[in-house]
Amino acid sequence: MTVDYAAITTKQQKVWGLGDYGRVGSLLSWIGEALVRDLDIHSGERVLDVAAGNGNAALPAARRFADVLATDYVPELLEQAAARARAEGVSLRTEVADAQSLPYPDASYDVVMSTIGAMFAPDQEAVAGELVRVCRRGGRIGMANWTPDSMVGDMFRAVGKRVPPPQGVPPAAAWGSEQRVGELLRPGCSDLRLDRRTCSWRFPSTRACLEYFRTWYGPTVAAFAAVGDEGREGLETDLVAVFDEHNTTDDGTFAAEVTYLQVLGTRA
Repeated sequence: MTVDYAAITTKQQKVWGLGDYGRVGSLLSWIGEALVRDLDIHSGERVLDVAAGNGNAALPAARRFADVLATDYVPELLEQAAARARAEGVSLRTEVADAQSLPYPDASYDVVMSTIGAMFAPDQEAVAGELVRVCRRGGRIGMANWTPDSMVGDMFRAVGKRVPPPQGVPPAAAWGSEQRVGELLRPGCSDLRLDRRTCSWRFPSTRACLEYFRTWYGPTVAAFAAVGDEGREGLETDLVAVFDEHNTTDDGTFAAEVTYLQVLGTRA
């Protein structure tokens, strides 16, 4: 079947503009810090952060005095990244760009990275091709992507049962599969290292976690709008069940270790 990636991308842009993803992204700051550390980004390197959100990877790269360009297709998130950079007294540039069609010359960056961002673009082959294309030979490519078996993967499936995803588009969490990442990036990388990591989430309760995502996370905001009043209780129940399943505490609070795949590659 023919997939209208442009139409899906336009719809996604609107979805990610709902709520305030920056509040969710701030829960993931450690992921960006770890990726920048393991990429060994250093002063003067040309770094492109793709689908940078509010700057979780761009900021630690900028703190290493790299020449950082943070890109995203949601301008409001880039404004947050710029504000965070000003507050921290570090220098980075921002530019609106689509991960599936980056407006930059071939081999123009030393490091190309994305944390929990480019994985959501619908045309996965196009994203992989662009990450490789704009990275110089011998440069590094880094990603962090939710795994299919993570709590977030279970959230996506719970939502997908009530709000079906676009037909013909592979699930975003496929980017967290070692096999799928190999298919997408190994042709352009001479070395590909894949490591499963976890990110710690803590909330006052599973219900508080639900309310946080329902209020601030664009895809969840959109899902509740789609199911309407008649479907609200069912979606709530399904999501709370996911959180309960992954909760590791028995004191009424919520704690979970959310699995993601860290991807480190050397451009062939």
